[in-house]
Amino acid sequence: MVQKLISDFFDIRRGELRISIFMFCYIFIVVAVLLVLKPTVSALFLSELGPEQLPFGYLLVAIGAILSSLWYSQLLSKYRLKTIIRYTLVFSSLVLISAAIFVFLNILKGWMLYLIYTWVAIYGVLAASQFWVLANLVFNVRDAKRLFGFIGSGAIMGGLFGGYLTSLLAPWFGNGIMMLLAAALLLLLLPLLQSIWSFRVTQLNEFKKSKTYPTSSEKPFQLVKNEPHLRNLAMLVGISVLVAKLVDYLFSDYAANAISDPDELSSFFGFWFSTFNLVSLALQLFLTQRIVGVWGVGFSLLLLPLGILVGSVFFLFLPELSAVVAIKAMDGVLKQSINKSAFELLALPLPFDLKNRTKSFIDVVIDSLATGIAGILLVFLIKGFEWQSYQVTWLIIALVVLWAYFIFRVRKTYYKAFRANLRGQTNEEVAPPVVKQISVLKGMRKVFSEGSENQILFMLDKLMEINDKRFAPDVRNLLDHPSIKVKTSAIKNLYFLDSASMPWNINELLSIGNEDLNLAAMDFLLLHSRNDPEAIFSYYLEHKDKNISEAALFSLAKESINNRRMQKRYDLEKRIQKGVDDSDENLSPYLIKTIGVAGLTKFHPLLTQILNGHDVDLQMEAIEAVGLSMESSFVPHLVELLPKKIYRGPVIASLRNYGPGVMPVLVRMVKDQTVSIEACRFIPKVIENFGNQEAVQHLFQLFNDVDLSVRLESVRSLSNLRSSHPEIKFNRFEVASKIYEECKLFHQTLNAMHTQIIISYRNRKSPRHEVEQKEREARTSLLELLERRLDAALERIFRLLGLKYTQEDISLAFERLTSDEEELRSNAIDFLDNLLTGNLKQQLFLIIEEVVRDFSSEETIQRIKPKIPSEKECFELLLKMPDLKMQLAVLYLIGKQVDKRYLPILEDLSRQDNLKIRTFALSAISEINAEN
Repeated sequence: MVQKLISDFFDIRRGELRISIFMFCYIFIVVAVLLVLKPTVSALFLSELGPEQLPFGYLLVAIGAILSSLWYSQLLSKYRLKTIIRYTLVFSSLVLISAAIFVFLNILKGWMLYLIYTWVAIYGVLAASQFWVLANLVFNVRDAKRLFGFIGSGAIMGGLFGGYLTSLLAPWFGNGIMMLLAAALLLLLLPLLQSIWSFRVTQLNEFKKSKTYPTSSEKPFQLVKNEPHLRNLAMLVGISVLVAKLVDYLFSDYAANAISDPDELSSFFGFWFSTFNLVSLALQLFLTQRIVGVWGVGFSLLLLPLGILVGSVFFLFLPELSAVVAIKAMDGVLKQSINKSAFELLALPLPFDLKNRTKSFIDVVIDSLATGIAGILLVFLIKGFEWQSYQVTWLIIALVVLWAYFIFRVRKTYYKAFRANLRGQTNEEVAPPVVKQISVLKGMRKVFSEGSENQILFMLDKLMEINDKRFAPDVRNLLDHPSIKVKTSAIKNLYFLDSASMPWNINELLSIGNEDLNLAAMDFLLLHSRNDPEAIFSYYLEHKDKNISEAALFSLAKESINNRRMQKRYDLEKRIQKGVDDSDENLSPYLIKTIGVAGLTKFHPLLTQILNGHDVDLQMEAIEAVGLSMESSFVPHLVELLPKKIYRGPVIASLRNYGPGVMPVLVRMVKDQTVSIEACRFIPKVIENFGNQEAVQHLFQLFNDVDLSVRLESVRSLSNLRSSHPEIKFNRFEVASKIYEECKLFHQTLNAMHTQIIISYRNRKSPRHEVEQKEREARTSLLELLERRLDAALERIFRLLGLKYTQEDISLAFERLTSDEEELRSNAIDFLDNLLTGNLKQQLFLIIEEVVRDFSSEETIQRIKPKIPSEKECFELLLKMPDLKMQLAVLYLIGKQVDKRYLPILEDLSRQDNLKIRTFALSAISEINAEN
């Protein structure tokens, strides 16, 4: 009965209850421990060191949070998440047990209290971060949106439990016992972690795991700085944290002065922390949506600073603990309810990707900086100016005024950003619907009722980010919109907004026959299958319209990908097999994608067969299906399709879906030469599409021991990343090192070209019968190839310079240097002379001299004669270069020369792993032996 009640209320499906309860219990314990530790450690700190030391604690917390965040990001890139969480839990338990022993021995004093105070603050950030990364591993995006309400309630209940438990037990058993209790609770998480990992995470392949790990954003400060609306939001966060820390200082100071016993102080803190959470929860459930909806976002944001302002003024007239509790209550209650909801709405105009890339920076760095500034201000005012603690209220009032100023500023940038977004969604010469500073909710509703197709689609995408159920009626009305795209997006939103009612026209939507609309409608129908599962599945999975039945099968496969029980209950494998058996010749697009998303390896050979076939339409479907599967065995097959332009875009999108974990796999394929060189040349383009710092690192790896054509494509991709993602960092020393390598390679290629020019010159002076026509043609081909390689080397050098200096200036210099006009070349040389310095300048100007030299004149040929290597040395040099075309051209020329001197070289190359080199070497040996 209880199980059914929970499942129905929170929309938990068959096979999901167990893992959902595991995750609920995990976050319950994590937050409960935090709410036990926070009052306990705060009480010990204040009782032993006094409130006057609290500002130094804030400073340590700020420094520790930033450093631990950086350190944790590095650990996450090197070690498995499970290992990191396990060691974190064990280490945290040992710290707590040690601290408890020190409390019993009465030696937890001085610097140890600073450390334990800082560690508890870091634990709060670290434990929550680890849990949400784990949750993203356990659930896909769709399940997460549906189930995180239930799981998040575990955090709320854990907070209530931990705080009230501390309030009850601390006076009886003391702070030492509370720390031991917290350690015991943390150790309970170890078997729970193992159960979660075994139940869900072990089923995921490495690509699915790596895709959920957070990646650090590149130069997030620049992203925040360059976007006015985001900059104002960051200022709001910073000021609110700063005020919260000052309020916390007042609260802690007056509580410590009123309650001298540390155990009683722990009880006091525990009671109020949990009470604030309880009132905040009630406000969130019953009043937040009404307040934000009726009074608007701007007024809702002002409630928190106004509440603190009123409380602060009241405190100035009555400086008692009760007044401070009222101020703290305003901060603790409103921040996580009304203020949070209003803030989420204000962030809507920002691109989703931008919010993700700057979230960690705002949550950790901005928060920590504000905490540190609060500490510095308090030290400066209390220690320097000898302020009394009540005088801090004046600073709070001043900051609240600044806070209100930024709220008005952020409202302006909000409307400006939204209007710009809406104008960008239409080509019509009409004003967008939202032009006045009306409430956010009214503005969104106006777009839904009066906006163009693109504007409505934009707003529906934004609605997916907040899942506000107040918009369910507006979205339901959009099912009657004439645009199929709008209908599709609307039904996708209803999947999360309204799981209770079924649209009356659902069958009418299915009858339209659009693939995307069918899939969205079937997803929605299967959401309601918990009410009458047998009827829903039997009707639509056996529907007489094949498109509808196969769409239902695809939705079933997608919904049950992490739910084996659901797969077995509805015979997913048998249904797919029946679909395969019933197919006359080719599988349908729906069925191909179903095989991809289902995760059943039994059917994967069918996808491989289609990928290697000749039906372009089916191949396109298979490429998409393979991206959905994220199976490593498909990666080589996808890569081999890259040289064909028709497949390139879909293949890149499919590989992109594998997540960043595919990049090292692609680099290894190039280095191990497990795919054709033609395919390797397009791998840098795939890596470039990830557009992050990790992509830069992998592209630089493609410089070493790979074909020069791949190296050129890598440099082009790096150059593209520099222009399209200016926030990405490039190591200037690494770039300079690569430039020196390219300069060396340029000189080697140039020397080889000089040799061939001299020999070609001699051949022209010799009687034609002394040099075979085939040899002349082979040498001419080699010379043309060398010339192209020099052009490519010069391009690589200048593109690398563009990573070190201003890209536009370097591009212009390169364009002018390679111009036919002498004046433009002279201008480019003067510019580079002023820009470059040191050894880099010396190396590049040696190359520039060669670039502008005319090799067609006899005077130049006579000048370079003494410097050139012999032809044999030239061939040995070229054969060592990582350039397959060059190696084949040299071998072809050697074969036409029929010179026995080259037999030892050819015999070595005839044993090469590369089939083409081996074939050309054996052919040259045969030609030489035939003539001799």
